[in-house]
Amino acid sequence: MNLFLDYQEKIFVSLKNLEKKKVIRIPSKIINFTVELPPINQRADISCNAAMILARANNNSPIKLAEILKKHLLSNFIEFKSIEIAGPGFLNIYFHISFWKKYLTKIIQLNSKYGSNKMIKKKYNIEFVSANPTGPLHVGHCRGAVLGDTLSNLLIFNGNKVTREYYVNDYGGQIKNFVSSVYYRIIEIIEDKSFPHDQNLYPGDYIIDIAKKIIKKKSIKNFSNFKKIYKQLSSESLKYSMQLIMSNLNLLGVRHNNFVYESKLIDNKIVSKVVKKLKKKKYIYKGKLEAPKGKLIKDWKIRNQLLFKSTIFGDDTDRPLQKSDGTWTYFAGDMAYHSHKISRKFNVLINILGADHAGYIKRIVSATRAISNNKVNLICKVSQLVKLFKNGEPFKMSKRSGDYVTAEDLIKEVGKDSTRFMMLSRSNDVELDFDFEKVTEKSKDNPVFYVQYAYARINSIFRSLKLSLKTKIKLDNKKFTLNEYEIEILKKISEWPKCVELSSNKLEPHRIPFYLYELVSLFHSYWNLGNDNKEFRFVSDSDVQNTSRLVLLQCLSIVIKNGMSILGVSTPKSM
Repeated sequence: MNLFLDYQEKIFVSLKNLEKKKVIRIPSKIINFTVELPPINQRADISCNAAMILARANNNSPIKLAEILKKHLLSNFIEFKSIEIAGPGFLNIYFHISFWKKYLTKIIQLNSKYGSNKMIKKKYNIEFVSANPTGPLHVGHCRGAVLGDTLSNLLIFNGNKVTREYYVNDYGGQIKNFVSSVYYRIIEIIEDKSFPHDQNLYPGDYIIDIAKKIIKKKSIKNFSNFKKIYKQLSSESLKYSMQLIMSNLNLLGVRHNNFVYESKLIDNKIVSKVVKKLKKKKYIYKGKLEAPKGKLIKDWKIRNQLLFKSTIFGDDTDRPLQKSDGTWTYFAGDMAYHSHKISRKFNVLINILGADHAGYIKRIVSATRAISNNKVNLICKVSQLVKLFKNGEPFKMSKRSGDYVTAEDLIKEVGKDSTRFMMLSRSNDVELDFDFEKVTEKSKDNPVFYVQYAYARINSIFRSLKLSLKTKIKLDNKKFTLNEYEIEILKKISEWPKCVELSSNKLEPHRIPFYLYELVSLFHSYWNLGNDNKEFRFVSDSDVQNTSRLVLLQCLSIVIKNGMSILGVSTPKSM
């Protein structure tokens, strides 16, 4: 139910009929033909640029062609009350009020499905967060988590199937350092030996918590031989670390429905199988890599090693698959993981990456193309840094993690709703300034409060009338009326499906909070008019001023509810 796309199609079909009568000519390739809202200073309901697009092909001026099209459209669309020709040839179209009555009724019928688009349904795999399982999530992970989860909600709202996936990097040097950290904390507790001053170890207090849990469980009886207990200690440590990460995500309202462990891919020889497969395609060879230009890398040694020809697919350099000790590189593990994704037959693969992984995109996209024979295109979206501010100054909270601000600290400070909404207040590819004062004040400057307050105000109106928001309200054709302010709100409501479609197509969920803020701004402005003029009040002396307004409010509440549900933000009935 996209008003603009619907009338773009309807008007185009109507113009094709006019072409059959040889009144106009339509080029075989017509581009930039649109139907959209007119500028704010113009009161029309929709605007079409057909006259300007077709003028040259018809050897006519846009204004003269607009006159022809105006006459034709008015005779073919009974819902069009009038058409004005504006500017260089725009057709500004006004609907009869009966059209808006039917439109409101349709929104009420669709309810939670209003805005969902008739797109080709696809099967998506969205991998997000995937933080190393060596500690709690920090604020940067928080932004990527919200982006991935909201994008999943958005695609599901449009009827797609989405797997929310977490890739657990439980293999490699950082895991050994993590397990060693837990071990030394255990020894510190049971033998009163000082924790080593080693920069490779993790110093956070959460390591102490994990150590205490392992001691309490008593599944490991003797800690005297690290090598002997390493495998079991690693399993226990990772289990508790992942529980910590998942509890952080739960605070944020994020739940993955699939976890893939790198260690299992290694154990199942998936890396070896992928390497063998790519060798047959001649994408892997033995060669030597020079040190990266302009960088001094300590202990860099030029040696013969196993390399992937990622430059064939647009990467800057070929990529090594094995370390000097013969173990697989992180990239080799990631190749195996993406091969595993491809084998599960998703239509679209999406990775949400942190700011520090932007340089990683070319190589993993290259690997995906090589493995899938160019049939699968991996989409990577980078979640940029978050900077915390309070009183205009950079803000530092407790650092129980050891060296960074945790997601848990942030959520407990400002709440889940504010965290999620504000993490989407900018496009993911630009840095975000998170101002604590702004997200906790109750004013127009706090967008999440402003949207929630609009929903609460609508509920208060219905409560005062002792009605439910879901109460069926009959509209009388003869008495149905909306003033110019209400029409403006309704026009904005009609843009909701367009917002959803654009957000889905571009994979840009940040468009939704922007839209919601603009929508509720119209509502709050109209509410304020009623403070000075009874004519604009929704309710007077506990009596309904206009039932048409109540239906408009129901539709407004539906859009707010649908939008906030996609964002994963609550809609309280009172505030």
